[in-house]
Amino acid sequence: MISSNASSALTNGIRSMRPMLVTAFIFSFFANILLFVSPLYMLQIYDRVLASRNEATLFGITLIAAFALAVYSILEMLRSRILVRGGMIFDQRIAGPIFDSVHCSTLRKPGTGHETALRDVDTLREFLTGSGLLAFCDAPWTPIFLLACFILHPWFGWMALVGGSVILGLTLINEVATRRSLDAANQASNAAGQQARATFRNAEVLQSMGMLAALRELWRSRHNEVLLLQARASDRAGIIVATTKFVRMFLQTMVLGLGAYLAIHREISAGSMIAASIIIGRALAPIELIVANWKGFTAARASYRRLADLVSLAGPEPHRMILPRPQGQVEADNVSVAAPGTATPILRGVSFRLQPGSVVGVIGPSAAGKTTLARALTGVWPLLSGTVRIDGSELGHWDPQALGRHVGYLPQDVELFDGTVAQNIARFAVEDEAAIIEVAQKAGCHTLIQGLPDGYNTRIGVGGHGLSGGQRQRIALARAMYGNPSLVVLDEPNASLDQAGEAALMQAVSGLKCRGATVIIVTHKFSILIEADQVLVMDGGCVQAFGAAAQILSQVAGPKPAASLVSATGPDGVVGRRLPDRQRASAG
Repeated sequence: MISSNASSALTNGIRSMRPMLVTAFIFSFFANILLFVSPLYMLQIYDRVLASRNEATLFGITLIAAFALAVYSILEMLRSRILVRGGMIFDQRIAGPIFDSVHCSTLRKPGTGHETALRDVDTLREFLTGSGLLAFCDAPWTPIFLLACFILHPWFGWMALVGGSVILGLTLINEVATRRSLDAANQASNAAGQQARATFRNAEVLQSMGMLAALRELWRSRHNEVLLLQARASDRAGIIVATTKFVRMFLQTMVLGLGAYLAIHREISAGSMIAASIIIGRALAPIELIVANWKGFTAARASYRRLADLVSLAGPEPHRMILPRPQGQVEADNVSVAAPGTATPILRGVSFRLQPGSVVGVIGPSAAGKTTLARALTGVWPLLSGTVRIDGSELGHWDPQALGRHVGYLPQDVELFDGTVAQNIARFAVEDEAAIIEVAQKAGCHTLIQGLPDGYNTRIGVGGHGLSGGQRQRIALARAMYGNPSLVVLDEPNASLDQAGEAALMQAVSGLKCRGATVIIVTHKFSILIEADQVLVMDGGCVQAFGAAAQILSQVAGPKPAASLVSATGPDGVVGRRLPDRQRASAG
C-alpha cells in the first residue's frame, strides 16, 4: 500500500528502483569488462597475427571477439530494458501521490504553477531510465581502464587520469558558473508563461477594450529578461564547453603521438599503441557521456528538489477512518479563515449551528466573507482557528474523498471539465445512467441537455466554453446534487440564470429540502430564498445576524427609516443593508 505521506511516496518511488539499479550496475561491470575485446583484438592482430601470418589464429580470435561482442550487446539491451521497467514502477509509485500533492498545494497556495510537478515526474523518470543514468553506472568502472593504461605504460595511465580529471573539472566549473543564471532564467520564464496564460484566458477583454498591445509589452519585458539571463549563461558555458572539446580532442591526438614516441624507443609495441588509444577512449567515454548528459542530470536534480518542496508544502495526508454517512448537521465554532498563503483573516469568530434538512441563506454586501464561508464549510480553504463540524465530527476527522461523496458544491466561478455532460454530472465516477438522468431532471436541466448536439454524450471541452454561462451553471447544479448529498452549498447559484433557470433552481432547492439535505445558499438576491428556514447575515467577515428567515428578511428588506438601515448596493432585492447595532447585538 502506498504511504499517504507523499514525501514517503517520493522516497519509496526511488527505493522501488533499487533492485533494478543494482542489477544494471552489476551488468555494467561485465559490459565494461567486455569493452576490452576491441583493444585486445587489435593487440593480437598487430603483435601476433601480422608477425606470424597465421590465418587460423586470425579466424579463431575473430570468432572469440564476435561472441564476446554479442554478449556485450545482449547485456546492454537487458540493462536498458531493466531501467525502463524500473522507471514504469517508479512512475506508478509516485504519480498518484504527486497528483494529490499538486491538488492540495494548489488549494493552499494557488497561482504558483504547481501543475508543472507532473512534468517534473516525467523529467525524473526519463533520467532514471536514459543514457544519463547509464553513464553514472559505467563511471565507477573507469579505474579498470585506468589500470589497463598503467599496465600498458605508466605515461598512458597518467595521461588518461589527468585528461579525465580536467574534463570532469571543467564540467563542474560550467555547472557552478551557469547555475544561478539558469535558475533565474527558469523562474523568469515561468513567470512570463503564467502571465501569458492569464492574458489569454481573458482574450475577450483584451480584444474588446484594446488591451492587447499593453499586455504584450508587459509580457515582452519579462520575456526579454529570460533571453538576457539565458544568453549570459550560454556565454559562460560556451567558453568552458569549447575548452572541454579542445582537451578531449587534444587527448585523442596525443595518445597516438605518445604511443608513437614510446614505440620508436621500443618501450611498447605497435599493437600496444593502438590498444592504448582504444582503452584511453574507453576510460574517458563514461566521463564524456556524463558531460553530454549533465544538463539532463541537473534538470532531474532540480525536478527532484521541486517535487520534495511540493510534498513538503502539501504535507502528510494521514489515513482516516471512514465515518458513517452524515445527516447534514453543520456547526461552526469561532471560525477564522484567511486566503491561502496569507495571514490576514477574512472570517473572524464565525459561529452558528444548522440542523439537518434546513435551508439557510447567507446574505450580505460584497466582500462580506460569504464565499470564504462556503469554501471553509466544504474544506476548500483551511481554518486559521476554530472548528467546523459535520454531524459532530471535525472536518479534519473526515476522509476528504469519502466526505466529498456526500457534499454538493456549486462554486461562484463555475468550471466544468473536459469530458461529456454525463461524465461531468456523475463527477467522473462510474456512470449510473439512470441516476444521471434522474438528477438532471431534479435540477431542471434535462430538457436543456436534450437540446445539446449529442445530448448527454456532448463533449464539453476544456473550460466548457462551448456552453453559455447559464448552461454551465445548471449542469454544475446537477453535478452538485448527484449522489444524494447530505450537504449542498450553492454560491451565487443564479448568477447566470434567466427566469426559467431560477424557477428550476428553486424547485431543485425545494426537492433537496424535502429529501432532508442541508442546503446553504450564498446570494445577493432574496428571490431564491423562498424555501429558506434561516438566514445568516455576513458583513466584514463577521456574523451580523442569524435567525428565522422571515424575521431576518423582514428586517433587512422591509421598509425601514433611512437611519436604521444602510444600503450598500441598491434596489431590486439585492442584499446590501446592514442591521442596526442594537438589532445586531440582540441577534448575536
